[in-house]
Amino acid sequence: MNLRQARTPAPKQIAAAVIGNALEWYDFVVYGFFASVLARAFFPSGDETAALLLALATFGAGFCTRPLGGLFFGFYADRKGRKAALQLIMFVMTAAVAVIAFAPTYAAIGVYAPMLVVIGRLLQGFATGGEFASSTAFLIEVAPAGQRGLYGSLQMVGQGLSILFGTLAGIVVATVFSTQALNDWAWRLPFVAGLLIGPVGIYVRRNLDETHAFEASPRSGGAMEAFLDMVRRQRDRLIASFAATVGATISFYVILVYMPTYGKTELGLSLAESFIAQAPGLLLLIVLTPLVGACSDKFGRRPLLLASYGMLLLCVYPLFAWLQVERSLATLTIAQTAFCVILSGLFGALSTALAEQFPTHIRSVGLAIAYNVAVMIFGGFAPFIVAWLIGFLASPVAPAYYLMFGAVVGLVGVAGLRERRREWLD
Repeated sequence: MNLRQARTPAPKQIAAAVIGNALEWYDFVVYGFFASVLARAFFPSGDETAALLLALATFGAGFCTRPLGGLFFGFYADRKGRKAALQLIMFVMTAAVAVIAFAPTYAAIGVYAPMLVVIGRLLQGFATGGEFASSTAFLIEVAPAGQRGLYGSLQMVGQGLSILFGTLAGIVVATVFSTQALNDWAWRLPFVAGLLIGPVGIYVRRNLDETHAFEASPRSGGAMEAFLDMVRRQRDRLIASFAATVGATISFYVILVYMPTYGKTELGLSLAESFIAQAPGLLLLIVLTPLVGACSDKFGRRPLLLASYGMLLLCVYPLFAWLQVERSLATLTIAQTAFCVILSGLFGALSTALAEQFPTHIRSVGLAIAYNVAVMIFGGFAPFIVAWLIGFLASPVAPAYYLMFGAVVGLVGVAGLRERRREWLD
């Protein structure tokens, strides 16, 4: 028996990892939810569409530093430990949220206002760049034998919780406060909430135990040496992991982050209605993701991922076309729920499948590079790209084209992944 995977971790260890992960991603995605409001506060323009595009471009700017953060925290986690990296990531994210939460508006300090927001987003991107790889490595390394899929899927459960928390925050502020109050100051409340719960994430991560797999792994040589060796010997795994991530990251940021804005700008719904439409699907996503993860331990990661990407490719255009025929809260709710069922198949198996491609001593940095480069290029600017496509093609179903492109690339990437559910981690 492999001793590194023989012990069952204490529930508090798993809870600490998942809760910390949820808090981390909440801070990151809430900006995307309030893009249309932030456009007025920090990017004033006579053209409302231009202001929204500037706000969405700033959202995407946070992804430019994600590969840098992924490299830094990936090396840090592979050298100093998963626990140390996860704590440091939470510190950086809390500082980044403080910058955005308290930034004066354009009316108060002019051009310095959007500059502060950009700085906050760059810091958020740097921190989040290390979150996925470090938390996924931690979860699959503490998993008992035969349960890596279940444990790895909890990383995406944390992301789902973050979206749900952000959605609930959006419902509250968009319902309780008037449109004027929301535009003037109430938009800050979700950011302040994220800032207040930051210390909770720091505290829970202090109580993590280091993984046995990390403690037993070789760590000779320098970070650059390990990086060059990985690029030379693991190039095929990096490319396959990158491609497999493309469709998932496009889906995440279009379906879960951009859709509240889409509901408001393209379907004529209020911001509160757009948030409400997303809540049922998110709840289902959170429930189904670990179930899919457990199924991947029995049936394999690749079959579930191939089936999910295939469903996405087939269903996304009809769903967007239907939204344009029946523009209502009920229609958007049903469409979002259908999307979330498909996404659960991706999210339940992908994290573990990617992490299993790399050996323990370079797992965090390998995963960070493949994942964050894909997210930077295709995910971070997804809201901007689909908003631009809608205007350029004069078609409100344009987001479907980008999602279909991601599904095709994802299918190619998954086909290149190694199926390792029955193998011990090296």
